[in-house]
Amino acid sequence: MNSAIEMMLNRYAIQNNTDRENAVKEILQEIALAGLSRGGFFDKAAFYGGTCLRIFHGLDRFSEDLDFALLEREPSFQLETFFPSLQKEFTSYGIDLDIEAKHKNTETNVQSAFLKGDTLTLLVSFFPASEDARKVFSGRKTKIKFEIDTDNPAGGKTEYAYRLLPSPYEIRIFDEPTLFSGKIHALLCREYAHRVKGRDYYDYLFYIGKGTGINLPYLENKLKDSEKLTEETRLDMDLLKRLLTDRFRTVDLASAKEDVLPFVPAGYRLELWKPEFFLSTVNSLHFS
Repeated sequence: MNSAIEMMLNRYAIQNNTDRENAVKEILQEIALAGLSRGGFFDKAAFYGGTCLRIFHGLDRFSEDLDFALLEREPSFQLETFFPSLQKEFTSYGIDLDIEAKHKNTETNVQSAFLKGDTLTLLVSFFPASEDARKVFSGRKTKIKFEIDTDNPAGGKTEYAYRLLPSPYEIRIFDEPTLFSGKIHALLCREYAHRVKGRDYYDYLFYIGKGTGINLPYLENKLKDSEKLTEETRLDMDLLKRLLTDRFRTVDLASAKEDVLPFVPAGYRLELWKPEFFLSTVNSLHFS
């Protein structure tokens, strides 16, 4: 096994096959970030979302996807341009993954792709002594989605961050108030086809617990882009509190808890997730 991957695995307290699978996915995510960095991706884009929060701000839940946004609107941007640098990075660690663009039937501002590999092959290469993995994961595929918003609104602030493993690299991420603003936008605007995305609510509470401020211009622009606010409306704290209060009073929290359960640490008290609990957080909000 590559020594860098071995050091990364030493971070984990592996108890079962779910822990093994999540560890593999998280390490693959970080290798992908290193490959994108070496390919010049972060000259054009910044990292955000739950995985960014986990890697760079200590979020204590598993996050599946890699989410990015262009620093400036660029309709001609093509995510496939960076596939060779991703492939080269994985190959350097002896990891066999396919990279496939997701082509959509309707035109959107979001471009998506998947990293795909044979789950059993990955598990055995990372955990060669795990015999039970051979029984559990035969025939399964590991998929990691990554996508980029090519039409992200103005107002987001970025900063540089650094990682030493799998090898040293530099990455551009949205700063914490911008990340929090993006999460509030998701709470207010995300449509729920089947199940409320409880991970949004978990991450919201994480920001509240850290006392993170809100990037007001960015959040206002995001809400206008989503037509949650009209162009003439100016966002202030009173309006934001009203919007969140309406959401917390009407959202199906039972569905949110069902969604987030596989991702949260053992012993997390999801029974506290009641409208009153979330409403109690609104007065903690402040602009950065």
